[in-house]
Amino acid sequence: MISSLVLSLKVLAVDVPLLLVIGTSLGWLLARRNFRGKEALSLLILLPVVLPPSVLGLYLLMLLGHVPLMRELGLLFSFPAAAMAPLFPSLPIMVQSARSGFASVDVGLEDAARTLGDSELAVFWRVSFPIAKRFLMAGLALASARALGDFGVTLMIAGNIPGRTQTLPLYIYSRVEALDFAGANMAAILLTGVGVMSLWLVRRMEGVHGGAS
Repeated sequence: MISSLVLSLKVLAVDVPLLLVIGTSLGWLLARRNFRGKEALSLLILLPVVLPPSVLGLYLLMLLGHVPLMRELGLLFSFPAAAMAPLFPSLPIMVQSARSGFASVDVGLEDAARTLGDSELAVFWRVSFPIAKRFLMAGLALASARALGDFGVTLMIAGNIPGRTQTLPLYIYSRVEALDFAGANMAAILLTGVGVMSLWLVRRMEGVHGGAS
């Protein structure tokens, strides 16, 4: 279980910064800009939420299998694939939270900063980001927990290779297949604890945001 735990933590170390950067960027884009194809982009981002993980994994396997670079570098069924797989089902959570956060920012505050000579980047860092920060952190906590618990997409494009792509959810699957329910329960309790902690963090942020104790 230790090697699967370490591998899951490595996956999180890759995914959390990517979720924060990509999710924040897309959330801001959808909340603050009007452009052609905006609704189509929004639906495309949300699509992994409604697709069964096995279907999403199959589509990704077929898509990435036709990318010459992926084949030449042997990225499928490797750690890079295990790190990339959880991004797809967890990114919509981060994007929706970021979009709600930036939509809640008073446009008048941003306009006031612009009239004072701030660039768009300065307006983002000095006005938009601090106000939307609680939404971003709440979304990141939930998206990270979702990424840590991913099973179907990881299994489809990274496989279940011990020491290489076997994350904690896949370890649980392997233990159950081997009828080692004690080992499966230990890993399940660990993942459940992470999920409960993530929900607690989100509720706490919502309480602070709403002025509750």
